[in-house]
Amino acid sequence: MDDTSEGAGFSADEKAAMKQRAEELRSTKGLKGAAKLARELEACVGAIDVLTGIDSEVATTFHRIVTELAPGLHPKTMYGFPAYANADGKVVMFVQPKSKFDTRYPTVNFDEHAALDDGDMWPTSFAVVNMTDAVEERLRALVTKAVG
Repeated sequence: MDDTSEGAGFSADEKAAMKQRAEELRSTKGLKGAAKLARELEACVGAIDVLTGIDSEVATTFHRIVTELAPGLHPKTMYGFPAYANADGKVVMFVQPKSKFDTRYPTVNFDEHAALDDGDMWPTSFAVVNMTDAVEERLRALVTKAVG
């Protein structure tokens, strides 16, 4: 039998992520402007701080890159993932730690608001198994392109 209950179709990890997202929304309810941005930044840094191993390396490096190259994006969390949103609050990019769903590797992901379009098909998710100088340079190029 799988991790779903009552045929809902969601695993225990997925249900936990949905609960976490609801809590994220509750934690900023009623906040506006700088107060909301500060709370979201705090949540993003907190999400990164609890990570270990390759998850921590990827999220920490990506956070530094986004802060340096895309200062117009606002750090926040999305389903507990470190995420970065545009001024409208739309997530542009995020890191999905491997520990979140017990996968083989963390991924760096770009949402539809990222300007990565390249013809009829392009990648939006990148697996990272080792944080090397070459990987960091590739992430820098992707972030730069994503924010146009």
